[in-house]
Amino acid sequence: MTASLASSHAAPDSLDRDQRALERAGLRHRPPAPVRPPLALVAPEGQLQVHTAPYRGSFATVLSQAMRAAGLGSRVLITQFLKGGVQQGPDGRVQLCGGLVWLRPDVPLCLSSAGQAGGLEAVQALWNICREHLLHGDLDQLVLDEIGLAIQFGYLEEADVMQALEQRPASMDVIITGPAIPPGVVGLADQVTELRRGF
Repeated sequence: MTASLASSHAAPDSLDRDQRALERAGLRHRPPAPVRPPLALVAPEGQLQVHTAPYRGSFATVLSQAMRAAGLGSRVLITQFLKGGVQQGPDGRVQLCGGLVWLRPDVPLCLSSAGQAGGLEAVQALWNICREHLLHGDLDQLVLDEIGLAIQFGYLEEADVMQALEQRPASMDVIITGPAIPPGVVGLADQVTELRRGF
């Protein structure tokens, strides 16, 4: 290993000589670049998406997207308004992937028509939770499965749903799935996907 005894700092004479040599060559010292403010981050902007089909059960792709979003740290609520089962309802919520909550109505069977026993109260209990999230904006993504049929069967009021969707925070993604989506809801949507073929 060799060591140099020369100073690592250039003497002021040599810097002046270098500067004069550059000037003789026609080169000028470049002025410092102006200081620019850092780039501002764009606020997240959510979308209202509608995924509709002429049949029930077109939910699988939306479910996989919601699970992926929750796995990446998003706060996600999936509400299936007409799919009942054992130990469902707000107290029987299922939590997956840390940030994903899944709700179904507290009825023993799936709701397939108007006026089924316990259907009105069970569906409205879920809607009250969804409406609160829409108004407070404390989710990243809200999935409302078969809300159109819930309106058609008379379990929910279309005007109430429309009003809550219109008041949703700009940063929240809302995804509506299923058949029978009311035209007013479709009119609010940023994106509408229509599946035209069955299985």
